[in-house]
Amino acid sequence: MTRIGLLGGSFNPAHGGHRAISLFARNALDLDEVWWLVSPGNPLKPEKGMAPLPARLAHARKVARRAPIRATAIERQLGTRYTIDTLRALRLRYPHHDFIWLMGADNLAQFSRWKNWRGIAHLMPIAVIARPGYDAGARGSAAMSWLRRFVRPARQSADWTNWRVPALVLLRFRPDPRSATLLRQADPLWHREYEATRVRDPLTRRYIV
Repeated sequence: MTRIGLLGGSFNPAHGGHRAISLFARNALDLDEVWWLVSPGNPLKPEKGMAPLPARLAHARKVARRAPIRATAIERQLGTRYTIDTLRALRLRYPHHDFIWLMGADNLAQFSRWKNWRGIAHLMPIAVIARPGYDAGARGSAAMSWLRRFVRPARQSADWTNWRVPALVLLRFRPDPRSATLLRQADPLWHREYEATRVRDPLTRRYIV
């Protein structure tokens, strides 16, 4: 079984912080790869200011190059919009992979707003990576009040494939202030350089349009 960490998001744009936490998670969880699930559209984020999917994928692949990270827009082919549906589809499509869901503490803080978030927790283990400014909100969140009983010690994180779900591990990572929001504020048209780029998805082998 191949051990895969799944990090979802808009990646608008991807940046070194995404890469750093992915490599940290790979080491802590003994992963073979991390897949960045570049979302066609995040239900919890406005469409205004969202760069085109091909540009976001092309830039994510650039940020991830020469690392055990695959940036993919497979949700476009799967036709899924919500994380729970994507994860179910991936488990069916890749039966010889073990998956663990990766997310920052900022996402845990609003996890209870996700469609069938308890279903996600019952589907695969979850690793939450600390993010400056969000840890307190994550610990006091509605989702964490339910998930707290399922927390596993960080020292056991490499054994996640043997855990019975729901299972959650909290990983401490050095503070990283980088964010896509700040990058967009500094350069709202960052995606223009990718307008003429044709990008092939590394999993589906199809061009993303």
